[in-house]
Amino acid sequence: MAKNKKQAEVIIFYVLLTLLALIWMAPVFTVFITALKSQGDFYSGESLFSLPETLKWSNFAAAWTKGRMASYMKNGLVICLMKVPLGILIESMAAFGLTRLNVKHKTGLFIFFLLGMMLPHQMALIPLNRIFSQYNLINNYGGLFYVYVGFGIGYGILVLRGFMRSIPKDLDEAAYIDGCGVGRLYWNIILPNVKPAIATLFIIDFLNTWNEFLLQSILITKDSLRTVPNGLMSFMGEYGTDYGLLNAGVLISIVPVLIVYLSFQKYFVEGMAGAVKQ
Repeated sequence: MAKNKKQAEVIIFYVLLTLLALIWMAPVFTVFITALKSQGDFYSGESLFSLPETLKWSNFAAAWTKGRMASYMKNGLVICLMKVPLGILIESMAAFGLTRLNVKHKTGLFIFFLLGMMLPHQMALIPLNRIFSQYNLINNYGGLFYVYVGFGIGYGILVLRGFMRSIPKDLDEAAYIDGCGVGRLYWNIILPNVKPAIATLFIIDFLNTWNEFLLQSILITKDSLRTVPNGLMSFMGEYGTDYGLLNAGVLISIVPVLIVYLSFQKYFVEGMAGAVKQ
């Protein structure tokens, strides 16, 4: 009886997972089908989920060239590949200081960093715009890096601090006995042991930076400097809202995120588990 009950629970569990997967895939399927439609298909009166009579694969080429997706994605990659490693480096150094060094008021400093996570971006938009305008930082990636690192540092420290606290202090003592200094302890001992957390942060930070829209829409106004989220908005005005072109651009923009996730996925679960250890 107990065995049958357990089997029933397993079946129900997998049925629910399948339903959730189908619910999650429905919007993705809709975007994919829409990307293959022409303008005329949207006025034919057919269902949103119906396949077009002729699959318009040329939408992807048009989004890449006519829609300037190549330029937007290049800008996004420049920002992500410069900001994400720099942010993780700063966050790892801060977490190292809070967990391995004799720093006064560690708890207070940690709470101070966490307060940055509680500040909504919207509250800072007007002050940031005025400051950036005063110092000519509008349409400047340097200013954007500064804002991104500042808003993201709290979460990075939270994840890395939790993971570093799970590393035994015996490693520190053994390293010091062997003549290892603080710098070598950080670089050669601690960082290799927090690879899962770093990989997790890289995925999350890359995704957040790649998809960030609000701050960029205020601080980056030149079309030549725009990244994917803001660049896709131009499809709606300049091209008369060509939904086939727009959805093709959305699908193209997913590719770098998938590559990053697939490259680091084996560390992702372990990194998230370590982040909550105290």
